[in-house]
Amino acid sequence: MKSNLQIKIFGISIDNLTPLEVLNRVQKSIQKKQQIHLEGVNASKIVDMRHDKALCDSVVNSNLITPDGQSIVWASKILGKPLKGRVAGIDLMHNLVTLAHEKKHTIYLLGAKQQVVEEVAARFKKKYNPSIIAGYRNGYFTPQQEVQIAKDISDSNAQMLFVGIASPLKERFIHKHKEALKNINLIMGVGGSFDVMAGFTKRAPLWMQGIGLEWFFRFLQEPKRMWKRYLVGNTTFIYLVLKEKFKK
Repeated sequence: MKSNLQIKIFGISIDNLTPLEVLNRVQKSIQKKQQIHLEGVNASKIVDMRHDKALCDSVVNSNLITPDGQSIVWASKILGKPLKGRVAGIDLMHNLVTLAHEKKHTIYLLGAKQQVVEEVAARFKKKYNPSIIAGYRNGYFTPQQEVQIAKDISDSNAQMLFVGIASPLKERFIHKHKEALKNINLIMGVGGSFDVMAGFTKRAPLWMQGIGLEWFFRFLQEPKRMWKRYLVGNTTFIYLVLKEKFKK
């Protein structure tokens, strides 16, 4: 079920919830043995959705759409439809894993390189309990392997699935195999969060996060790979905000 508290911008209904409210929604879904497909959106994803139908379908057909990027919060205020605040995907994942531990739920990790996902699993086992990990797998596979991977995840009996694969590949995988994953209560894409959690990539300092420059910190770490996504993408996003602001 979609939330009644939604802000519609760029043709997308974004749920206007705090991180705590999101956690409560997930817990209620698990208690009722229902599924929540949670999608976080940022400036880059909004831009890409305009020309990637599979990505767009995955996002708009999810159960919860949260503002993962500070740029989305700023845009909502400029457009006169203010969101309560940012729901950072990596912070939300940390809180959801803590919730899983407290409620004796299990999680499945899909994505990143093998050494990265292994390290994340090892850290969670050490911090919480070895039984919290229902399974894990790296994010490198062929389309022919996807059906078996979805079956393996389903057979793990995990309550939460975190997909640490870059957009739009993770959204396409989730949308394509959601029916096979129907017994998973939470499906959430977390992008490059595994690399940060495993200590292979640094996260921006808190002061940069607070003023919305987390993207710039990541760009400085991988300029060759990220320049188009952030510099070109952010410029396009600003254009979309202004277009939406003045279209009437």
